[in-house]
Amino acid sequence: MPHDEPILIDGSQGEGGGQILRSSLALSVLTGKPFKIENIRANRDKPGLGRQHLTAVLAAAKICSAGVSGAVLGSRELSFWPGKLKPGEYAFDVGSAGSTTLVFQTVLPPLMLADGPSQLQLQGGTHNIHAPPFDFLAKTFLPVVNRMGPQVNVELVRAGFFPAGGGRFTAQIQPAPTLSPTSLNERGPVVHRKAVVHCANLPPEIGQRELGVIRNGLKWPEEALQLVHRAGEPGPGNIVMIELGSKDVTEVFTGFGQRGVRAEAVAEGAVHEAQAYLAANVPVGECLADQLILPFALAGGGSFTTLSLSRHTSTNIDVVRRFLDIHVKADQMDEHRWQISFSRE
Repeated sequence: MPHDEPILIDGSQGEGGGQILRSSLALSVLTGKPFKIENIRANRDKPGLGRQHLTAVLAAAKICSAGVSGAVLGSRELSFWPGKLKPGEYAFDVGSAGSTTLVFQTVLPPLMLADGPSQLQLQGGTHNIHAPPFDFLAKTFLPVVNRMGPQVNVELVRAGFFPAGGGRFTAQIQPAPTLSPTSLNERGPVVHRKAVVHCANLPPEIGQRELGVIRNGLKWPEEALQLVHRAGEPGPGNIVMIELGSKDVTEVFTGFGQRGVRAEAVAEGAVHEAQAYLAANVPVGECLADQLILPFALAGGGSFTTLSLSRHTSTNIDVVRRFLDIHVKADQMDEHRWQISFSRE
């Protein structure tokens, strides 16, 4: 194993969840800097590596032939020594309903800057609570990434909901030599509105009730509402997705059906998020802000305007600073709007 002194990461800092680990893995592979993380997911009900997090570790290790210690379920400490990044064809299976999109989030940053294309197949959960669903990846995050140089295309083969899992999607990654800085500071008028409710092996009435909440809360016409009944896919599962598209970005706000939670409450949560986004007149929502920290930092420039910073976003900024010589500045513009800007130190 290399003898470079590893960067020490405290997994309990800030929001204290899996994002600290995933960002550290991506940045380690990219920079060649080893790291050691302690107190993994210390602020979660079940601390340590879950299946999804372990899959992310093994995926990051596979694409660069890394040396790893502590890569076992439940581990609260991990050391990672990256090797040379190798683009190519890879298949990653979470082995449960854990989020495939979060595993993808781990390997995408290095692979979109690799010296050759990659093809990925990911299996597990595609629509998970506390994780960006596949639709957010395809419609919100990747269009911004593709503006920066790489061309990343994803295709949903089969949806997978918690707790059944069984979903699968593929990704084609055409890398770029560098990322070009971009800016997302003005939203402009909303030109696209759509609400989609997915029900997998659940009564359609659940989705109809959710669409009713959206219709009344956002005052949208029937043609903007869609119910997708997925009778032949693993389930049960239910997700509400509200799309708001402007010139440069399409935001997706989600609500996930859960046992014991009324359908109306699921939809109301997504409606409230969409209303807050519209009222703030920003282009970047809370979840997208978190996702954009790494690509904007890797580009070494650019800026975006968003809502008040979440703990996820603030923690992600702290992790980026441990690996990259980048200046990240967060300025509060008014009560509801912040601008995050990036520059080389």
